[in-house]
Amino acid sequence: MSDQAGPRPEPIRFYGTTWLNHDGGYGLRRAGTCLSALAAAAAGALVLRFGYEGLAIAKVGGLVNTMVVVAFAVCSALAFRRTWERFGRRPDPAADPHAERSMQSLMMIGFIGALLAYALRTLKEAPGEELHRREYEEAVARYERRTERKGKGRRKR
Repeated sequence: MSDQAGPRPEPIRFYGTTWLNHDGGYGLRRAGTCLSALAAAAAGALVLRFGYEGLAIAKVGGLVNTMVVVAFAVCSALAFRRTWERFGRRPDPAADPHAERSMQSLMMIGFIGALLAYALRTLKEAPGEELHRREYEEAVARYERRTERKGKGRRKR
């Protein structure tokens, strides 16, 4: 067990708690996750290209080809926006769970947008670091106020 009293930082995927003090290979992790996300997005784009070529070979027509391209572009843009927004705030617990499930399909179709959002955010910080830091600092401040009040209450007796 740790001898640290008070709140503990919440780990972030691929970073653990290294985001707190930017130690433990934090910079290398950021570079690695950025490159990995970009490589996964490129691989995904290649797979989508093969799929598009399959449609062209099948000669399904210009309308279907256009619909497929537009669908992937729109889903990627929505997935990018949703992923980017989630780095700054937690999802609303009161949100409709059915709406959340319906967004999963959109996120899977627009996976390239989500990967690009992750890669771009990693250029600035560990994805979600700002949110986690803000929550951690608020928890530490609450803890210090609480222990300060307890300490004053004991001294008065």
